[in-house]
Amino acid sequence: MTRSSAFVGRSAELESLRALLLPRETAAFAVVEGEAGIGKSRLVREALASVDRTVLIGRCREPFPYGAILDALHGLTTTAERPNQITGVLRTLLPEITHLLPSEPTPVGDRRFDRHRIFRAVRELLAALGPAVLVIEDLHWADDDTRHLVRFLITDPPPELALVVTFRREELPAGLNGRRPPESVPRAHISLRPFTISEVRALIGEECASAEALHERTAGIPFVVEETLRWGSDGVPPMVREELLERLARLPITANRVAQAAAVLGVAETAEVIGEVAGLTPQRCRVALTAALAAGVLREVGDCRYGFRHSFAQQSVHDTVPGPDRRELHLRALRVLERREPKPLLRLAEHSRRAGVLTNWMRYGEAAAAQATESGDHATATDLLQRLLEEPELAAADVNRLAVRLGQSAHVGIDQLDPIATLRRLLGDRRLATAVRGEVRLFLGMLLIRQDGDLSAGLAEIELAVRELAERPNLAVKGVAVLAQPFLGSAPLPVLRRWQKQLHDGVFDCADPELRVSLLASHLPARLHIGEGGGVRELLAALPEDVATPGEQRQLARAHCNLADACTSIGHYEWADSLLVSGLRLANDCGAPFVVSTARATQARLDWFTGAWSGLADRCMRLLDEYHDLFPVSSELSLVLGLLAVARGEWDEAARWFAATGVTRPREAIGPVAIDACAGLTRMWLSKGEPEAAAQAADDGLKLLRDKGIWSWSGDMAPVAVTALLGTGREHDAYRVVDDLETGIAGLDAPLPAAALLTCRAQLAEARGDRSGAIELHRAATTRYEKIGAPYFAALATERELLCRMDGDRSQEELAALAETFDDFGATRDAARCRHLLRGLGGGTPSRRGRRGYGNELSPREQDVARLLAQGRTNREIAEVLFLSPRTVEQHVARALRKLGVSSRGELLT
Repeated sequence: MTRSSAFVGRSAELESLRALLLPRETAAFAVVEGEAGIGKSRLVREALASVDRTVLIGRCREPFPYGAILDALHGLTTTAERPNQITGVLRTLLPEITHLLPSEPTPVGDRRFDRHRIFRAVRELLAALGPAVLVIEDLHWADDDTRHLVRFLITDPPPELALVVTFRREELPAGLNGRRPPESVPRAHISLRPFTISEVRALIGEECASAEALHERTAGIPFVVEETLRWGSDGVPPMVREELLERLARLPITANRVAQAAAVLGVAETAEVIGEVAGLTPQRCRVALTAALAAGVLREVGDCRYGFRHSFAQQSVHDTVPGPDRRELHLRALRVLERREPKPLLRLAEHSRRAGVLTNWMRYGEAAAAQATESGDHATATDLLQRLLEEPELAAADVNRLAVRLGQSAHVGIDQLDPIATLRRLLGDRRLATAVRGEVRLFLGMLLIRQDGDLSAGLAEIELAVRELAERPNLAVKGVAVLAQPFLGSAPLPVLRRWQKQLHDGVFDCADPELRVSLLASHLPARLHIGEGGGVRELLAALPEDVATPGEQRQLARAHCNLADACTSIGHYEWADSLLVSGLRLANDCGAPFVVSTARATQARLDWFTGAWSGLADRCMRLLDEYHDLFPVSSELSLVLGLLAVARGEWDEAARWFAATGVTRPREAIGPVAIDACAGLTRMWLSKGEPEAAAQAADDGLKLLRDKGIWSWSGDMAPVAVTALLGTGREHDAYRVVDDLETGIAGLDAPLPAAALLTCRAQLAEARGDRSGAIELHRAATTRYEKIGAPYFAALATERELLCRMDGDRSQEELAALAETFDDFGATRDAARCRHLLRGLGGGTPSRRGRRGYGNELSPREQDVARLLAQGRTNREIAEVLFLSPRTVEQHVARALRKLGVSSRGELLT
């Protein structure tokens, strides 16, 4: 691992080693073992950083006598006391430090005696240093003299020397294990394991889209992870390849052949299979396999199966095999695996392709894709179909069949980018039949609308496909179902109604059960989004309770999850929660990963509305890691992260997340997401005390609402827009918003905007001096928000009411309780604002929960300060967020740093 990289995990191991290296009057001994690249040297470096001793480091490189020990000693400049006379025998070996050594004694002439004198001399020289640490790195590569000298120092160490040795156990020569220091010597044996997925994620931060995938490719070995990040994902990192090839070079020819056969097989296999593919007799294979295992090229994976530590090792060896030999090995693997039942179709397809057997590649590849689709593994099916379609010798019938199957598989799955490129290329392929072209274009459009920046292009492709599919109405209506969705693109409500009328007719004209459920899954949520559903219960009654096929179940899952999304947007939160439970169960049962992705994003936004914020930000980050290529999903998750950041007073974070929603490109954005992002930006600017910027953000959100004409999405936008407009003296515009809202939701099923209307009217009453009317309306809004299950909005309405009727001690108590309510959400900024208001009123009485001492734990305020410190905020910026004085923040900072055991802001950031 590089010095500049973050030090991740290993906290227990680090503390163990640090404790051992503390200055003491006795010797100490530590062993740090682990495979190549596991981070042995990095752990030792981190431990040495805080050591107050003379530090000597020797590395076992070239096998020359006493190499690592001399490497460690040659740079000495001083000793604590004059070295013993015996150390003079080192003058020849260490000419760089002769000024520290006494004169050389007369050689005895007996090699064994002279070597023992060197051992004693090294020990005495180390003893003369006083408190010191001697680190011997990579002891497995040491020469015989160094190994014997280390054994001597272990069994008879200088009194103040801490000896640390690192090695790879699998390469350690016999004779070093079992050596123990005297019982009085403190010792530690540290065995390092690979990183977990969470530790890989912590190491890479935001540099990599998928920690899980990186962990799988690298087996969690820190060096391999870092080299992969440094060189990108294309091919094997050079240093990883070189390290593996060095090991191969030390192996006999038969062991190389075994490694090549294992690399071609790709997965761990038995010795019998490896030997047959390698063309070796069982006896020769056993000897060769043993050599490959001893060198660390192969490892035992499970019982009696052998393979590589990570995929880069396998790829490195595979790439060393010359082309003709590689083809022959794949042919042998094909023959061996064809004897198995059931046939491993995916492996047979891959070996057929690499062996150049096109007929088998087509047969096994298409069968493997069908098998993957049936099992819900749409990513594998999509990849196989794409690669099959790249074959230049495919017949037209094969191209047409496989193109449609590719579109179907990609549409259900979550792998989008490569299939888009393939489908675009196919539209220009002369082999593609006219009857198939519209269907391929339809799938292309449906994939494009999932990509950031391609939504309008995708809708245009779908509209063209609908015209091309005029003679195939059952396919054309699928395109109509997409064009009828309110949340896609900039089409206003009158245009949407025309598409929805066609969709309605298509539903009731449809005789195919699966298609009918599919159309209902689009039609019913579209009606609910615009508030014209006639009630959730009525819409659910139109759906079948039982379905007959996996395809129908997938569409029923879509229907439940899409309805949940609409319920979340308009304020039916209890229905949304119930629908998500049933929708996710159906989607997981039948294998519908794209439906699952949208449902998980909807769940995150629902949790925001319903105040279930604990762990929400971390969950959104994990989901973004998984679904970063799906814009409808990633934009919704980014919205939630932005809204959470505003509530915590993290302005830069909030602005970054809102930008990721596509709010600046409404034609390419998801409608309700973009509108709520404008609401979040308005709230952010209001919190920062910048009314003009808040009013501009409000204008942007109101324009989106008015252009779409869908006021059922105004529940978050309308109240903050009225606040921003009134705050800049635009009372007339504020009244217009309320009038538009009232007209826009009249007769609609839209619980959240209905509650928002009460808040808007209350603000207008307050602006015209009707204090009692404002109080009554705010109270009614609070009740309505609580009834629909939106506690954060209820708390904001309560705060507005309290500000209207500040009436002595009772209001102060309620404001203190409200601050704690915001704390429970994690709304740091809102809680701080309430406490600031309370201090201004002369409040400061203990909370309803009483005060408690936190000891060495961080108090809630110290937690807020530490979190903001970790983002690089200055004291003044923290004071602004938390409504505190810089002096108070300074005190909180000092206490937080002390309790966290760090001495500076920089150390906290690290």
